[in-house]
Amino acid sequence: METIPFGRTGLKVSQLCFGTMTIGSSKWKPWVLDKKDAKPLLKRCLDLGITFFDTANWYSTGESERVVAATLISMVPRDQLVLATKAYYPMSDDPNDRGLSRKHLLSSVDASLRRMGTDYIDLFIIHAFDPGTPIEETMEALHDIVRAGKVRYLGASTMFAWQFEQMNHVARYNGWTSFVNMQCQYNLLYREEEREMFPYCRDQDIAVTAFSPLARGWLSGSKKVRSQTDASFALFHGDALDLEIIARVEAIAGTHDATMAEVALAWAYSKDAICCPIIGASSVSQLENNVGAMNLELKEDEIASLDQLYRPRDVINDHVPNPMSRYLQSEQSKEN
Repeated sequence: METIPFGRTGLKVSQLCFGTMTIGSSKWKPWVLDKKDAKPLLKRCLDLGITFFDTANWYSTGESERVVAATLISMVPRDQLVLATKAYYPMSDDPNDRGLSRKHLLSSVDASLRRMGTDYIDLFIIHAFDPGTPIEETMEALHDIVRAGKVRYLGASTMFAWQFEQMNHVARYNGWTSFVNMQCQYNLLYREEEREMFPYCRDQDIAVTAFSPLARGWLSGSKKVRSQTDASFALFHGDALDLEIIARVEAIAGTHDATMAEVALAWAYSKDAICCPIIGASSVSQLENNVGAMNLELKEDEIASLDQLYRPRDVINDHVPNPMSRYLQSEQSKEN
């Protein structure tokens, strides 16, 4: 697998990023792999040339960071890895143990470093926009974290384009570190980021990493444990238009003697706006199939036939009345 430039930075990353929400503790979610089962999967990632790994403090309430970092660092030198983690979502009932305040960000990065057993984080991502904290407070705290050598680069996720630009503007105006990465949801069933976020990132040469390329299993035809236990599976997708697009994916897969997942991933891999698709897997065979989809070349008319079905839909954002907010509320109520 080749390495590619990460937006306007000098950082080089593998063509694919491996998302590790499925690794940590099965006590958190039944579809999450514990350390013993995760090790072969992470080793195979390295064998296939994946050196870019994405986790978050919220995943398995910190256990994902522990398992992923410890396992990878036991197999290859730390400097050969690009490790990303995130902060924002509640880590406890403490009202200060969430959001993008200076207090929470400084505490979060130190806690992540301890769990990951490393001196630095390559990419530190804010998991969402925080309307309850002044942007100046957030951006100055993030800048201080970078200047302290704890973080190399900054990224952001799940917000409107105007919010993302506002945060970058505040950083530029004050001479602080700005974001070089936007991590957003993007797949055949959800393409709202094409309207404003992608053009903005292209103009600013900001690296886009896209998660959920299989729409939480809908585009793979999966009905496994996660689809039966993850509330987002039904909240985000499944309307009549989705089913029409899914049927088109299945039909194209038949002509290529490929799986639906391979077609959906090949479509995502074909999009120039994406620097690194973030793939996930819960088994070595699934990982190999997802990586193998890079070799599947869809015809231009096939891509066009998939593109033309899409219609505008509700934006998935944590701070507007939509499925994301309902999902997070339901998840938090379960944990409480």
